Amino acid sequence: MSILVDKSTRLLVQGITGKEGTFHTQQMKAYGTNIVAGVTPGKGGTLHEETTPIFNTVADAVKNTEANASVIYVPPPFAADAIMEATDAGVSLIVCITEGIPTVDMVKAFHYVNAHGSRLIGHNCPGVISPGKCKIGIMPGHIHKEGRVGVISRSGTLTYEAVHQLTNLGLGQSTCVGIGGDPIIGTLYVDLLEMFQADLGQTAPPGRRMGHAGAIISGGKGTAAEKMKMMTEAGIHVVSSPADIGITVQATLQK
Repeated sequence: MSILVDKSTRLLVQGITGKEGTFHTQQMKAYGTNIVAGVTPGKGGTLHEETTPIFNTVADAVKNTEANASVIYVPPPFAADAIMEATDAGVSLIVCITEGIPTVDMVKAFHYVNAHGSRLIGHNCPGVISPGKCKIGIMPGHIHKEGRVGVISRSGTLTYEAVHQLTNLGLGQSTCVGIGGDPIIGTLYVDLLEMFQADLGQTAPPGRRMGHAGAIISGGKGTAAEKMKMMTEAGIHVVSSPADIGITVQATLQK
């Protein structure tokens, strides 16, 4: 069981020759991800580390390799254009790791992707992994275990914490998705919950400005207590501490 990515995923890396692109391409390959192409304008016709063909455009890469997914490690000023270029090339899944993309650029990219039928994960996210099948992004592969629990999170580090607990309890994951914590992101919880069900925990002190839109409290609305109450009333198992995620999932699955 998995969503979004699996062994049939053919990945291209936009920004493959940069420092981040090079490092994480190595890590994804080591995990077993099928990386079929890289894209860096002006470097087409060469090989990245003597193995991966580089193309000048995403369209050329897709035409020559049948890539069906893209991961973006492009600097913020150019990342939105990279997203839209992948969309134009017909890439079905686009995972944007880049942090700090101007909001106005992301609004444009968000509407463009939705209008053309591609699926965008991110930006400013750790990516997507289906353990034992495919890893796209920057998450540590070794903490994951193949199984049947789906994980969705806006926070990269809390994703890793939840996964680590689950794995230590012998609870493998089908797919783990970091959707990103910025105000404008391509895919929301509800989009992924249509594919699988996940539990999540969160806290946010009233009156404190947090680092992402998922923790906004305004006019007494959106407090941790209010969110937990609403989810509990909806039949969702809620934990008061991230440390309880693993054992709560384990207990729920045993019912």
